[in-house]
Amino acid sequence: MRGTPYPTLDELLRGARATVAARPGDLRLRDIGTSRAGRPLWLLSAGHGPRQVLTVAGAHANEPVGGATSLRLARRLARDPSVLGRGDGGLDCTWHFLLCLDPDGARLAEGWMTANPSDVPNASDVPNGVGTVDPMSTLDAVDPMSTLDAVDARNASDTAYGRTNGAPPGAGPSSRAVRPAPAPPLMGSYYRGFYRPAFAAQPEFPPVAEDPRLPMPESEALLRLIDELRPVVQFSLHGVEVGGTFLQLTRAVPGAPAAYRRIAADLGVPLEHRPFDGMGWLVEGPGVLVLPDGSPAEERDPSGFVSRATWLHAMRHGTVSAVVEAPFWSVAGVGDPRPVAEPRRELADISELLLGRIKQLESVVGELDPSPPATPDELAHFTAARELMDIGSGVVDTWSAARLATTVGNAASLGIAARRIPLRAAAMMSQALGGAPALDALVAGWARELERTFDARWVPVADQTALQARTMLVLARALM
Repeated sequence: MRGTPYPTLDELLRGARATVAARPGDLRLRDIGTSRAGRPLWLLSAGHGPRQVLTVAGAHANEPVGGATSLRLARRLARDPSVLGRGDGGLDCTWHFLLCLDPDGARLAEGWMTANPSDVPNASDVPNGVGTVDPMSTLDAVDPMSTLDAVDARNASDTAYGRTNGAPPGAGPSSRAVRPAPAPPLMGSYYRGFYRPAFAAQPEFPPVAEDPRLPMPESEALLRLIDELRPVVQFSLHGVEVGGTFLQLTRAVPGAPAAYRRIAADLGVPLEHRPFDGMGWLVEGPGVLVLPDGSPAEERDPSGFVSRATWLHAMRHGTVSAVVEAPFWSVAGVGDPRPVAEPRRELADISELLLGRIKQLESVVGELDPSPPATPDELAHFTAARELMDIGSGVVDTWSAARLATTVGNAASLGIAARRIPLRAAAMMSQALGGAPALDALVAGWARELERTFDARWVPVADQTALQARTMLVLARALM
């Protein structure tokens, strides 16, 4: 019985091993290091070309879509080696997929993925079909990459992924699909099992050299891999639980923004009109951010932790890094370009909501008078929750300095973030305390309000993975 169509870590590895066994000449699997807890970091490689492409999945524990995308694309590349070959239209490269950068965090976040709906509060509200999902069969049930070779920077939609010329945005896959799509999971179930490490425990962002903390072994393994491969392009695959899609590039790639927007439109996935990730990055039209020349190699998050992003490390090799975000639940409103009449008032209202909910959460936790976490897993949840509860004022200051909420879409994105931060914190604090009805009630109520306020709609995993895979192919073709 399953509550989600994403593969777990074990399922991802089994799928990779089975794929390699079926195509031993085209695919290889090796570990490039181990996590803090000793879990292997698995690298799946396709092709034999001289140029290198690297895809990094699982950088954040709560974002399993990247692993599903990686396995799906690797399987398709193995079935059609000409895509990576030297022939006409081939990329003449080797494509590497790091299946999960943070396996320790992913283990802690898998609870919602393996939950039996009968174990979930209000299980009677679960739609028919949830809990019967086979995530590995879902990866192949609908194959929108059947015309993979048709996807390039000149024609990012049309016949690609099983669609025909003139297919409307968001149109379904071709009639070759053999299994119905699984029913969507519940947003409340996602948040009840939520886990995302504290900022300093996220391996995609190792500390700066001046920081007394040593880099995590996962970070060091990724940096070694980047230095070994010197890839032409590095992709970092991410998933945002509620909102729209956006793309971050460390260097402008001519034609890529327009191609990416066509892909999103073809799949019916809304673009974030002005993503507030990468505050100092240039906005190259809706949904696309480009790192300005001369930008510092360090980033400061709301907790005050200063890191050196692994995306920027690769620039020393001339690598273009691309961060591809795919939403789990989409919100059409985030793409609304209309101006907000009174941005300051809008931002003040959103900030008040964020700070008010954090204050409410502090009150509930204070009444519980919790004992210190008893296990390492509980401590990890507690540390991450406590950090989110402490950053509210810093987040509001950052938003105010950046003069956001100037468009309806950006105001919607901020409204989602203002709800997401305390919701994540409440969910992790409940798990840190071994379960607390008062906190569980907050999580259920806030998740329901988030979904209804923004009319959030589940994006089928086939479309989430198609968005990321097609974007990667377009960028790879543009750069090689």
